[in-house]
Amino acid sequence: MNHEFFVPTQMYFGSGCLEKLGSVKLPGKKALIVTTGGRWLLEEGHIERIKTLLKKNGADSIVYNKIQTNPGKRQVEELTRLCREEQCDMVIGFGGGSSIDSAKSVALTAANEGDLWDYVDSGSGLGREIKNKPLPIIAIPTTAGTGTEVNPWVVITKEETNEKLGFGAKELYASMAFIDASVMRSVPPMLTAFQGFDALFHAMEGYIAEVATPISDMFAIKSISLLGRNLVRAVKDGGDLKAREAVALASTCSGIVEAVSNCTSNHSIAQAMGAYHDNLPHGAALLMIADEYFKCFEDIVPKRYGEMAKALSGNPDAKAEELVKILHELEKECGVEALKMSDYGIREEELETFCSNAMEFAGELFEIEPKPLSKEQVMEILKKSYR
Repeated sequence: MNHEFFVPTQMYFGSGCLEKLGSVKLPGKKALIVTTGGRWLLEEGHIERIKTLLKKNGADSIVYNKIQTNPGKRQVEELTRLCREEQCDMVIGFGGGSSIDSAKSVALTAANEGDLWDYVDSGSGLGREIKNKPLPIIAIPTTAGTGTEVNPWVVITKEETNEKLGFGAKELYASMAFIDASVMRSVPPMLTAFQGFDALFHAMEGYIAEVATPISDMFAIKSISLLGRNLVRAVKDGGDLKAREAVALASTCSGIVEAVSNCTSNHSIAQAMGAYHDNLPHGAALLMIADEYFKCFEDIVPKRYGEMAKALSGNPDAKAEELVKILHELEKECGVEALKMSDYGIREEELETFCSNAMEFAGELFEIEPKPLSKEQVMEILKKSYR
Protein backbone atom coordinates (compact mmCIF):
# COMPACT_ATOMS: atom_id res chain seq x y z
CA MET A 1 0.00 0.00 0.00
CA ASN A 2 3.02 2.33 0.15
CA HIS A 3 2.72 5.05 -2.47
CA GLU A 4 3.22 8.74 -3.17
CA PHE A 5 0.82 11.36 -4.50
CA PHE A 6 1.93 14.76 -5.81
CA VAL A 7 -0.23 16.86 -8.15
CA PRO A 8 0.44 20.53 -7.34
CA THR A 9 -1.52 22.21 -10.15
CA GLN A 10 -4.23 24.67 -9.16
CA MET A 11 -7.20 23.42 -11.19
CA TYR A 12 -10.26 25.44 -12.18
CA PHE A 13 -12.94 23.17 -13.61
CA GLY A 14 -16.33 23.77 -15.21
CA SER A 15 -18.02 25.57 -18.08
CA GLY A 16 -17.18 29.24 -17.95
CA CYS A 17 -14.23 28.87 -15.58
CA LEU A 18 -11.86 30.44 -18.14
CA GLU A 19 -13.28 33.83 -17.11
CA LYS A 20 -11.29 33.45 -13.89
CA LEU A 21 -8.15 34.07 -15.95
CA GLY A 22 -9.14 37.73 -15.80
CA SER A 23 -9.20 37.88 -12.00
CA VAL A 24 -6.96 35.25 -10.38
CA LYS A 25 -3.45 36.15 -9.27
CA LEU A 26 -1.26 35.51 -12.31
CA PRO A 27 2.30 34.15 -12.02
CA GLY A 28 3.71 36.72 -14.46
CA LYS A 29 3.23 39.96 -16.38
CA LYS A 30 3.78 38.89 -19.99
CA ALA A 31 2.57 35.61 -21.48
CA LEU A 32 3.71 33.66 -24.50
CA ILE A 33 0.50 31.99 -25.73
CA VAL A 34 1.38 28.72 -27.49
CA THR A 35 -1.29 27.25 -29.76
CA THR A 36 -2.05 25.83 -33.20
CA GLY A 37 -3.34 27.54 -36.31
CA GLY A 38 -6.60 25.58 -36.09
CA ARG A 39 -9.33 27.42 -37.97
CA TRP A 40 -11.99 26.59 -35.41
CA LEU A 41 -9.91 28.20 -32.66
CA LEU A 42 -9.76 31.43 -34.63
CA GLU A 43 -13.41 31.35 -35.67
CA GLU A 44 -14.54 30.98 -32.07
CA GLY A 45 -12.43 33.97 -31.03
CA HIS A 46 -10.77 32.12 -28.17
CA ILE A 47 -7.30 33.64 -28.65
CA GLU A 48 -8.60 37.20 -28.53
CA ARG A 49 -10.66 36.30 -25.48
CA ILE A 50 -7.56 35.04 -23.66
CA LYS A 51 -5.60 38.16 -24.58
CA THR A 52 -8.46 40.34 -23.34
CA LEU A 53 -8.70 38.45 -20.04
CA LEU A 54 -4.95 38.76 -19.53
CA LYS A 55 -5.06 42.49 -20.29
CA LYS A 56 -7.92 42.91 -17.82
CA ASN A 57 -5.69 41.22 -15.24
CA GLY A 58 -2.72 43.48 -15.95
CA ALA A 59 -0.70 41.18 -18.23
CA ASP A 60 0.54 41.57 -21.80
CA SER A 61 0.79 38.68 -24.25
CA ILE A 62 2.10 37.54 -27.60
CA VAL A 63 0.87 34.58 -29.66
CA TYR A 64 2.70 31.73 -31.40
CA ASN A 65 0.14 29.75 -33.43
CA LYS A 66 2.17 27.30 -35.51
CA ILE A 67 2.25 24.19 -33.31
CA GLN A 68 2.11 20.98 -35.34
CA THR A 69 0.17 17.75 -34.68
CA ASN A 70 3.41 16.10 -33.56
CA PRO A 71 5.56 19.00 -32.27
CA GLY A 72 9.31 18.73 -32.63
CA LYS A 73 12.49 19.86 -30.93
CA ARG A 74 13.15 22.48 -33.63
CA GLN A 75 9.83 24.13 -32.91
CA VAL A 76 10.66 24.26 -29.20
CA GLU A 77 13.95 25.96 -30.09
CA GLU A 78 12.09 28.56 -32.18
CA LEU A 79 9.69 29.16 -29.29
CA THR A 80 12.59 29.51 -26.86
CA ARG A 81 14.18 32.27 -28.93
CA LEU A 82 10.85 34.10 -29.19
CA CYS A 83 10.16 33.78 -25.49
CA ARG A 84 13.54 35.23 -24.57
CA GLU A 85 13.43 38.02 -27.18
CA GLU A 86 9.99 39.12 -26.01
CA GLN A 87 10.99 38.77 -22.34
CA CYS A 88 7.95 36.68 -21.48
CA ASP A 89 7.80 35.55 -17.88
CA MET A 90 5.02 32.95 -18.17
CA VAL A 91 3.82 30.54 -20.84
CA ILE A 92 0.23 29.60 -21.70
CA GLY A 93 -0.51 26.36 -23.52
CA PHE A 94 -3.86 26.71 -25.29
CA GLY A 95 -5.04 23.71 -27.28
CA GLY A 96 -4.52 19.98 -27.15
CA GLY A 97 -1.55 18.06 -25.86
CA SER A 98 0.69 19.32 -28.66
CA SER A 99 0.23 22.95 -27.64
CA ILE A 100 0.42 22.39 -23.89
CA ASP A 101 3.42 20.05 -24.14
CA SER A 102 5.20 22.62 -26.31
CA ALA A 103 4.39 25.32 -23.76
CA LYS A 104 5.81 23.20 -20.96
CA SER A 105 8.94 22.51 -22.99
CA VAL A 106 9.65 26.16 -23.75
CA ALA A 107 9.00 27.06 -20.10
CA LEU A 108 11.92 24.75 -19.28
CA THR A 109 14.30 25.73 -22.07
CA ALA A 110 13.72 29.50 -21.82
CA ALA A 111 14.88 29.41 -18.21
CA ASN A 112 17.81 27.02 -18.63
CA GLU A 113 20.90 26.58 -20.78
CA GLY A 114 21.02 24.26 -23.76
CA ASP A 115 18.05 22.66 -25.50
CA LEU A 116 15.31 20.23 -24.47
CA TRP A 117 17.35 17.12 -25.27
CA ASP A 118 19.94 18.15 -22.70
CA TYR A 119 17.27 17.37 -20.08
CA VAL A 120 15.41 14.46 -21.66
CA ASP A 121 16.40 11.35 -19.71
CA SER A 122 15.78 8.63 -22.31
CA GLY A 123 16.85 7.88 -25.87
CA SER A 124 19.67 10.19 -26.94
CA GLY A 125 18.82 12.70 -24.21
CA LEU A 126 21.60 13.73 -21.82
CA GLY A 127 19.44 13.65 -18.69
CA ARG A 128 20.97 16.78 -17.16
CA GLU A 129 19.66 18.27 -13.94
CA ILE A 130 17.17 21.14 -14.29
CA LYS A 131 19.03 23.90 -12.46
CA ASN A 132 16.65 26.83 -12.91
CA LYS A 133 12.95 26.76 -12.17
CA PRO A 134 11.00 26.79 -15.47
CA LEU A 135 8.77 29.75 -16.27
CA PRO A 136 5.26 29.42 -14.79
CA ILE A 137 2.93 27.39 -17.00
CA ILE A 138 -0.79 27.96 -17.47
CA ALA A 139 -2.63 25.14 -19.24
CA ILE A 140 -5.93 25.72 -21.04
CA PRO A 141 -6.96 22.51 -22.80
CA THR A 142 -9.35 22.78 -25.74
CA THR A 143 -9.57 19.02 -26.18
CA ALA A 144 -10.31 16.31 -23.63
CA GLY A 145 -7.72 13.60 -23.93
CA THR A 146 -4.11 14.14 -22.98
CA GLY A 147 -4.50 15.20 -19.34
CA THR A 148 -1.19 17.03 -19.67
CA GLU A 149 -2.69 19.98 -17.81
CA VAL A 150 -2.36 18.04 -14.53
CA ASN A 151 0.69 15.85 -15.04
CA PRO A 152 4.45 16.46 -15.41
CA TRP A 153 4.86 14.92 -18.86
CA VAL A 154 5.64 16.28 -22.31
CA VAL A 155 5.92 14.37 -25.60
CA ILE A 156 8.19 15.95 -28.21
CA THR A 157 9.92 14.53 -31.31
CA LYS A 158 13.60 14.92 -32.13
CA GLU A 159 13.40 15.12 -35.88
CA GLU A 160 16.95 14.05 -36.69
CA THR A 161 16.59 10.66 -34.98
CA ASN A 162 12.81 10.11 -35.13
CA GLU A 163 12.63 9.92 -31.34
CA LYS A 164 9.15 10.77 -30.11
CA LEU A 165 9.71 10.60 -26.37
CA GLY A 166 7.82 11.22 -23.19
CA PHE A 167 9.81 13.28 -20.69
CA GLY A 168 8.67 14.18 -17.21
CA ALA A 169 9.92 16.19 -14.26
CA LYS A 170 8.19 17.61 -11.20
CA GLU A 171 9.13 21.09 -12.43
CA LEU A 172 6.86 20.63 -15.47
CA TYR A 173 3.53 20.62 -13.69
CA ALA A 174 1.40 23.58 -14.75
CA SER A 175 0.98 26.26 -12.11
CA MET A 176 -2.70 26.46 -12.95
CA ALA A 177 -5.12 24.83 -15.36
CA PHE A 178 -8.49 26.03 -16.65
CA ILE A 179 -10.56 23.04 -17.78
CA ASP A 180 -13.54 24.71 -19.42
CA ALA A 181 -15.79 22.48 -21.53
CA SER A 182 -17.40 25.51 -23.16
CA VAL A 183 -14.21 26.08 -25.20
CA MET A 184 -14.37 22.46 -26.38
CA ARG A 185 -17.79 22.63 -28.07
CA SER A 186 -16.40 23.25 -31.55
CA VAL A 187 -13.89 20.40 -31.53
CA PRO A 188 -14.70 18.28 -34.61
CA PRO A 189 -16.28 14.85 -33.94
CA MET A 190 -13.31 12.80 -35.14
CA LEU A 191 -10.83 14.76 -33.01
CA THR A 192 -13.20 14.44 -30.05
CA ALA A 193 -13.07 10.67 -30.52
CA PHE A 194 -9.29 10.53 -30.96
CA GLN A 195 -8.75 12.57 -27.80
CA GLY A 196 -11.36 10.68 -25.81
CA PHE A 197 -9.73 7.35 -26.58
CA ASP A 198 -6.33 8.77 -25.69
CA ALA A 199 -7.76 9.54 -22.25
CA LEU A 200 -9.30 6.07 -22.07
CA PHE A 201 -6.01 4.37 -22.89
CA HIS A 202 -4.16 6.49 -20.33
CA ALA A 203 -6.57 5.16 -17.72
CA MET A 204 -6.53 1.54 -18.95
CA GLU A 205 -2.77 1.37 -19.31
CA GLY A 206 -2.24 3.09 -15.98
CA TYR A 207 -4.61 0.58 -14.36
CA ILE A 208 -2.70 -2.49 -15.56
CA ALA A 209 0.78 -0.99 -15.11
CA GLU A 210 2.97 -2.56 -12.45
CA VAL A 211 3.48 0.93 -10.95
CA ALA A 212 -0.25 1.50 -10.35
CA THR A 213 -1.21 2.70 -6.88
CA PRO A 214 -4.48 2.75 -4.90
CA ILE A 215 -4.82 6.46 -5.80
CA SER A 216 -4.20 5.98 -9.52
CA ASP A 217 -6.63 3.05 -9.52
CA MET A 218 -9.44 5.24 -8.22
CA PHE A 219 -8.87 7.90 -10.87
CA ALA A 220 -8.46 5.28 -13.62
CA ILE A 221 -11.75 3.49 -12.92
CA LYS A 222 -13.58 6.82 -12.62
CA SER A 223 -12.18 7.94 -15.98
CA ILE A 224 -13.08 4.66 -17.70
CA SER A 225 -16.62 4.84 -16.36
CA LEU A 226 -17.11 8.48 -17.39
CA LEU A 227 -15.89 7.77 -20.92
CA GLY A 228 -18.01 4.66 -21.29
CA ARG A 229 -21.14 6.67 -20.45
CA ASN A 230 -20.37 9.95 -22.20
CA LEU A 231 -17.85 9.75 -25.05
CA VAL A 232 -20.35 8.69 -27.70
CA ARG A 233 -22.63 11.58 -26.75
CA ALA A 234 -19.77 14.08 -26.98
CA VAL A 235 -18.72 12.75 -30.39
CA LYS A 236 -22.23 12.82 -31.82
CA ASP A 237 -23.26 16.19 -30.36
CA GLY A 238 -20.39 18.55 -29.60
CA GLY A 239 -22.84 21.03 -28.11
CA ASP A 240 -23.87 18.59 -25.37
CA LEU A 241 -22.11 20.42 -22.53
CA LYS A 242 -22.92 17.78 -19.93
CA ALA A 243 -21.23 15.14 -22.05
CA ARG A 244 -18.34 17.49 -22.84
CA GLU A 245 -17.82 18.21 -19.14
CA ALA A 246 -17.92 14.50 -18.27
CA VAL A 247 -15.32 13.68 -20.94
CA ALA A 248 -13.18 16.62 -19.78
CA LEU A 249 -13.34 15.32 -16.21
CA ALA A 250 -12.39 11.86 -17.46
CA SER A 251 -9.39 13.34 -19.26
CA THR A 252 -8.26 15.19 -16.14
CA CYS A 253 -8.67 12.02 -14.08
CA SER A 254 -6.55 10.15 -16.63
CA GLY A 255 -3.96 12.91 -16.48
CA ILE A 256 -3.68 12.30 -12.76
CA VAL A 257 -3.30 8.57 -13.50
CA GLU A 258 -0.37 9.54 -15.70
CA ALA A 259 1.11 11.57 -12.87
CA VAL A 260 0.79 8.79 -10.29
CA SER A 261 1.03 5.60 -12.39
CA ASN A 262 2.20 5.51 -16.02
CA CYS A 263 1.39 4.42 -19.56
CA THR A 264 2.47 1.07 -20.91
CA SER A 265 3.88 0.15 -24.32
CA ASN A 266 0.63 0.84 -26.19
CA HIS A 267 1.92 4.42 -26.04
CA SER A 268 5.48 3.44 -26.96
CA ILE A 269 4.27 1.86 -30.19
CA ALA A 270 1.86 4.69 -31.08
CA GLN A 271 4.53 7.32 -30.42
CA ALA A 272 6.93 5.48 -32.72
CA MET A 273 4.31 5.61 -35.48
CA GLY A 274 3.85 9.36 -34.97
CA ALA A 275 7.60 9.94 -35.00
CA TYR A 276 7.70 8.94 -38.68
CA HIS A 277 4.32 10.39 -39.73
CA ASP A 278 3.69 13.98 -38.64
CA ASN A 279 0.14 13.89 -39.97
CA LEU A 280 -0.90 10.98 -37.73
CA PRO A 281 -2.90 12.13 -34.67
CA HIS A 282 -1.73 10.39 -31.53
CA GLY A 283 -5.21 9.18 -30.61
CA ALA A 284 -5.62 7.66 -34.07
CA ALA A 285 -2.33 5.76 -33.74
CA LEU A 286 -3.44 4.37 -30.39
CA LEU A 287 -6.80 3.31 -31.78
CA MET A 288 -5.22 1.47 -34.70
CA ILE A 289 -3.42 -0.97 -32.41
CA ALA A 290 -5.56 -0.96 -29.24
CA ASP A 291 -7.73 -4.02 -29.84
CA GLU A 292 -4.77 -6.26 -30.55
CA TYR A 293 -2.70 -4.69 -27.78
CA PHE A 294 -5.25 -5.21 -25.02
CA LYS A 295 -5.75 -8.86 -25.98
CA CYS A 296 -2.23 -9.51 -24.69
CA PHE A 297 -2.84 -9.26 -20.95
CA GLU A 298 -6.34 -10.64 -20.44
CA ASP A 299 -5.08 -13.91 -18.93
CA ILE A 300 -2.35 -12.22 -16.89
CA VAL A 301 -4.43 -9.68 -14.94
CA PRO A 302 -8.01 -11.00 -15.32
CA LYS A 303 -9.28 -9.27 -12.17
CA ARG A 304 -8.21 -5.86 -13.47
CA TYR A 305 -9.66 -6.60 -16.90
CA GLY A 306 -12.94 -7.53 -15.24
CA GLU A 307 -13.04 -4.26 -13.30
CA MET A 308 -12.33 -2.28 -16.47
CA ALA A 309 -15.03 -4.20 -18.36
CA LYS A 310 -17.59 -3.33 -15.67
CA ALA A 311 -16.58 0.34 -15.64
CA LEU A 312 -16.52 0.76 -19.42
CA SER A 313 -19.81 -1.03 -20.08
CA GLY A 314 -21.72 0.00 -16.98
CA ASN A 315 -22.63 -3.68 -16.60
CA PRO A 316 -21.79 -5.00 -13.10
CA ASP A 317 -21.73 -8.55 -14.48
CA ALA A 318 -19.23 -7.89 -17.29
CA LYS A 319 -16.34 -10.32 -17.46
CA ALA A 320 -12.63 -9.89 -18.14
CA GLU A 321 -12.87 -11.74 -21.46
CA GLU A 322 -15.47 -9.22 -22.66
CA LEU A 323 -13.29 -6.12 -22.26
CA VAL A 324 -11.82 -6.01 -25.79
CA LYS A 325 -15.27 -6.61 -27.30
CA ILE A 326 -16.73 -3.78 -25.19
CA LEU A 327 -13.85 -1.55 -26.26
CA HIS A 328 -14.42 -2.36 -29.93
CA GLU A 329 -18.15 -1.61 -29.63
CA LEU A 330 -17.31 1.81 -28.20
CA GLU A 331 -14.97 2.41 -31.13
CA LYS A 332 -17.79 1.48 -33.54
CA GLU A 333 -20.26 3.83 -31.86
CA CYS A 334 -17.73 6.65 -32.16
CA GLY A 335 -17.04 5.82 -35.83
CA VAL A 336 -13.33 5.05 -35.41
CA GLU A 337 -13.24 1.25 -35.51
CA ALA A 338 -12.08 1.08 -39.15
CA LEU A 339 -9.10 3.45 -39.11
CA LYS A 340 -6.41 2.44 -41.59
CA MET A 341 -2.70 3.01 -41.21
CA SER A 342 -2.47 3.12 -45.00
CA ASP A 343 -4.78 6.15 -45.08
CA TYR A 344 -2.03 8.07 -43.27
CA GLY A 345 0.68 6.93 -45.67
CA ILE A 346 2.01 4.10 -43.49
CA ARG A 347 3.44 1.19 -45.48
CA GLU A 348 3.51 -2.36 -44.17
CA GLU A 349 7.28 -2.51 -44.55
CA GLU A 350 7.57 0.26 -41.92
CA LEU A 351 6.13 -1.88 -39.13
CA GLU A 352 9.46 -3.34 -38.07
CA THR A 353 10.91 0.16 -37.88
CA PHE A 354 8.09 1.19 -35.53
CA CYS A 355 8.72 -1.88 -33.40
CA SER A 356 12.46 -1.25 -33.12
CA ASN A 357 11.95 2.46 -32.44
CA ALA A 358 9.40 1.80 -29.67
CA MET A 359 11.59 -0.75 -27.92
CA GLU A 360 14.78 1.32 -28.23
CA PHE A 361 13.53 4.77 -27.32
CA ALA A 362 10.56 4.03 -25.02
CA GLY A 363 11.54 0.62 -23.72
CA GLU A 364 10.91 1.59 -20.12
CA LEU A 365 7.15 1.41 -20.72
CA PHE A 366 7.48 -2.26 -21.70
CA GLU A 367 9.15 -2.96 -18.36
CA ILE A 368 6.12 -1.91 -16.30
CA GLU A 369 3.57 -4.06 -18.14
CA PRO A 370 1.99 -7.07 -16.41
CA LYS A 371 4.36 -9.12 -18.58
CA PRO A 372 6.76 -7.30 -20.91
CA LEU A 373 5.96 -7.85 -24.58
CA SER A 374 8.60 -9.41 -26.79
CA LYS A 375 9.62 -8.01 -30.16
CA GLU A 376 7.71 -10.88 -31.77
CA GLN A 377 4.55 -9.94 -29.89
CA VAL A 378 4.86 -6.27 -30.84
CA MET A 379 5.28 -7.25 -34.48
CA GLU A 380 2.22 -9.46 -34.24
CA ILE A 381 0.18 -6.55 -32.83
CA LEU A 382 1.29 -4.29 -35.68
CA LYS A 383 0.75 -6.86 -38.42
CA LYS A 384 -2.72 -7.80 -37.21
CA SER A 385 -3.62 -4.12 -36.90
CA TYR A 386 -2.37 -3.07 -40.31
CA ARG A 387 -4.94 -2.16 -42.92
